Amino acid sequence: MASFPGSGLAKGLAVTLRTMTRKTVTEQYPDTQPDLPPRTRGVIGLFEENCTVCMLCARECPDWCIYIDSHKETVPAATPGGRERSRNVLDRFAIDFSLCMYCGICIEVCPFDALFWSPEFEYAETDIRDLTHERDKLREWMWTVPAPPALDPGAEEPKELAAAHKTAEKLAAQQEAAQQEAAEQEAARQEAAQREAAEQEAAQREAGRGEAGAGRADAAEEGDE
Repeated sequence: MASFPGSGLAKGLAVTLRTMTRKTVTEQYPDTQPDLPPRTRGVIGLFEENCTVCMLCARECPDWCIYIDSHKETVPAATPGGRERSRNVLDRFAIDFSLCMYCGICIEVCPFDALFWSPEFEYAETDIRDLTHERDKLREWMWTVPAPPALDPGAEEPKELAAAHKTAEKLAAQQEAAQQEAAEQEAARQEAAQREAAEQEAAQREAGRGEAGAGRADAAEEGDE
């Protein structure tokens, strides 16, 4: 269909008219918090327990805005005759968000899932030097990290969850076996106590019969005299 002269202008004006007649919606921030997408790149949260101080995030950061300090500690041998081992202990983990360009490389390269995206964005400061946040603040942001999306119904269970479930089932079986063994020991103890009480009662009855027989014999001897 051939377009007539000025059809583009008419379409543009139609869009303008539709927009002008539409009700305006204003987000009342900060009274009403915005509904952010789950994958919003706000700040980076630190799950300190997973950090092994491998320094991979700091080395791969294009802006060199991650600062990590650590020291080594000696771990005693787990078994007698074993050798001691050394491990890295995290002393400082800080991110300078005045330099960070939110590329997410540090999160992607972390081999132990210690860094996560948080949708938090309210961390503006009046002094640029205050935008270097230490590990305590990064850990607080960790609790604002949204839960990961659900797996497809037909997807396999992650290996980590499978291993955790297997370990939990093993511990539950061990606890159940221990409880059953304790119950059997208690039942055996009660049975032994009942048997001992019955034997004592029988011994007392037998002793009573013996005393009664002896008394009758003595009475008979006295009568003969």
